[in-house]
Formats: sequence, structure tokens, C-alpha cells
Amino acid sequence: MTAMLTPEIFRDSLAAAKAGDETGFTVLFRFAQPALLRYLRVISRDRAEDLAGETWVQVVRGLDTFQAEEPQAFRAWVMSIARHRWLDDQRARGRRPEVVAQEMPERTDGTDVASAVDEMMSTEAALALIARLPADQAEVVTLRYIADLDVAATAKTLGKEPGAVRVLAHRGLRRLEKLLNDRIRSEPR
Repeated sequence: MTAMLTPEIFRDSLAAAKAGDETGFTVLFRFAQPALLRYLRVISRDRAEDLAGETWVQVVRGLDTFQAEEPQAFRAWVMSIARHRWLDDQRARGRRPEVVAQEMPERTDGTDVASAVDEMMSTEAALALIARLPADQAEVVTLRYIADLDVAATAKTLGKEPGAVRVLAHRGLRRLEKLLNDRIRSEPR
């Protein structure tokens, strides 16, 4: 579900991005952004886009300090920043009133609108189903299976033990299976 990036291309892109090259940063962005948005849509549906933007601002500010040489470590770092941005947002939302605005998406890139809507609807349906899980299970399932983080990176991102991540992932997948089966049974034939 997530884009693949070879270690060599990653290292070259990271070095280029650190040197201020827009193309290098674009490679990193395209690698991490889809999983980042899916993760944020599960934990903060209404603020996912804003939090993603705030996350990338923080990534740009801290890019020079990032040292790992593997794409998965970069994705885990981005997810960790996103989680911290979300936690900060949760604290701030308790102190300020919320203003809600609706925007209509626009397709200007020439893609088939019907196909794009079908893909968006199936992705949104899957994310909505995951969002029905208890919060800790939803976060673990999203990081493990949508953001494609391993158990250790997920545990580090969430501040949990690897065993707890495995248990939450197992319980989350079992509960998703039940939710999906219940949904299928309740649909008219």
C-alpha cells in the first residue's frame, strides 16, 4: 500500500534535500505523504491535512538532524513527528474554539474522475472502519499496516513496548474482521 524506495535512492534524495534540492525533497515527500495522510485521517479525521502540513514544516526544520540511512526509518521519523503534532493539537484544541470549513476537492491533473472517486471512497471506507477501533488499536493498525512501520518503529513512535504493539495489532485486526463481517451481513442482498 505504500511506495517503495530503494536505500540508494533514499540516501541520494536525503542528501539532496538536506542541501536544499527540491527534487530530493519531493522524492522523500512522495514516499511518506500517502501513509502520513492515512495515519492522520484515522487519528484526526477533520484535521489530517493541516496536521500533515505542520508535520512537513517540522520535517524540513529537522531534516539536517535526521541521520538514518533507510527509508523505513525516515517514514517512522515522519510518523513520530506527526503524532507529536497531533498531541500538541489535541492540547491546543482544548484551549480554543473550533472553526469548521468545508472545501470541495478539485481534479486538475487530467486523471479519470470516476476512478479517482472509486479509489477515494474505498480508501475512505477502510480508514473509517479502522477509525471505529479503540484509539490505541487504530493507531497501531494504521502505523503497522498502512504506514508499513515494523513493530519496533511503531513501539518507539507510540512510546509502547513491542509486545504491547503486537497485542494491540492482533486485537485490532480481529476487531476489524468482526466489524467487516458485521457490515457485510447487514448489507441488503
